[in-house]
Amino acid sequence: MISRIYFLILILLQGIALSATIKDINHKGINIPIVYEKYNSLPIFNLQLVFKNSGYITDNEKHGLTNLTAKLLNEGTKTDGSVKFARKLESKAISIHSENGFETFVIEISCLKSEYKKALKLLESLLADPNTTNKTLEKLKIMQVSRLKQKENDFDYMASKELKSLIFKDTPLAHPSSGNIDSINSITKKDIQTHIKKLLNINNLIVVVGGDIELDDFKKKIPSILNKLSTKKPKISNDNIYTVTKSTNTKVLEKDTQQAYIYFGSPFDMKYNSQDAYKSKVASFILGGSGFGSRLMEEIRVKRGLAYSAYGNIINHKSRTYFTGHLQTKLENMEEAKKLVNELVNEFISNGVTKDELEAAKKFILGSEPLRTETFSQRQGRAFNLYYKGFSQDYPTKELELINNLELDDLNDFIKQHNELSNLSFAIVTNTTKNTKGE
Repeated sequence: MISRIYFLILILLQGIALSATIKDINHKGINIPIVYEKYNSLPIFNLQLVFKNSGYITDNEKHGLTNLTAKLLNEGTKTDGSVKFARKLESKAISIHSENGFETFVIEISCLKSEYKKALKLLESLLADPNTTNKTLEKLKIMQVSRLKQKENDFDYMASKELKSLIFKDTPLAHPSSGNIDSINSITKKDIQTHIKKLLNINNLIVVVGGDIELDDFKKKIPSILNKLSTKKPKISNDNIYTVTKSTNTKVLEKDTQQAYIYFGSPFDMKYNSQDAYKSKVASFILGGSGFGSRLMEEIRVKRGLAYSAYGNIINHKSRTYFTGHLQTKLENMEEAKKLVNELVNEFISNGVTKDELEAAKKFILGSEPLRTETFSQRQGRAFNLYYKGFSQDYPTKELELINNLELDDLNDFIKQHNELSNLSFAIVTNTTKNTKGE
């Protein structure tokens, strides 16, 4: 058990690190949440416009559309073009960048405090006049198709992609954010223009802002940005939950490879905001998330020498929770390694963890906590994630205390309740035609 004094020091450090406040602004009758963090140590400004329900979950049959839209918004305005707009940013050391996840679409500004008004003006011009020309779109499509062709020889990517198509079959998660060659080639300028309006919807907006600025001053300047966003009520709910298939499947891809790439995944029946989420964090760390010292690494690499590394984690997102992992091994060891993964997961469910494993996990998780909020961007990211998932800003402190007080029997009972972890599916890139025996 971590000493009480040491734990109290951690709690104090955590309290100092988390200083974000949650406010809001009403714009045309719509309340928009603002996650704000004051930071006086450096004269900087950071703004993220985060649109929920606006990631590649919205692609439908146009796989890669959201990703391509983000890339287009990084091409400047139609009036200036990509080069001239980039020079305007560079001359003031301003960064404006768009990217997407599965659930969210983000436009981010980073700059010095002295340039933040200019940065907002440039973002306003970008939103009013995105570079939606056929020439720009065709350039981006050629580049994206080229990247997709290159990824056909990225065997980690291929195995990961095939695993998602197996475990999330018939859901948006079965398709990669980057799309596929046919879908990218089918995307038109009209598709992009329509999608921008769909993504940049004020009803889905969460504003994350911070730095050496005052919130009241920022609130006076943000309405000109908000005026450029769509106000149409979105049709997509933020309650979509995607579960992993409980059936076990294996898909093997034949490639000209010198080793086998093994990716695996299984269901984990727990909501992201479950009161037992902290237990899953500890269990995940012990099973495969801690690198050296984890069950998977110790048994697969250290004891048997079947792989250079082996990892497995319980992924806990708002839209999906599941277990996944991966390893690489010699071609002739593929079946043995796959069998061992199944055995290790089954043994983990049946027998749980040891007292020493639990204490080591506690020490690492609690001891490394200050490093997770060491930088301003880390604190901002955590503040947003807490708000997004509906947690209070002091939730990490409460979670640390729960982990510190976690008993061995309670953790092992929790693990035994989740025997769905054993329903493992595999996606493997290998070369079964190569005679590897004796080579």
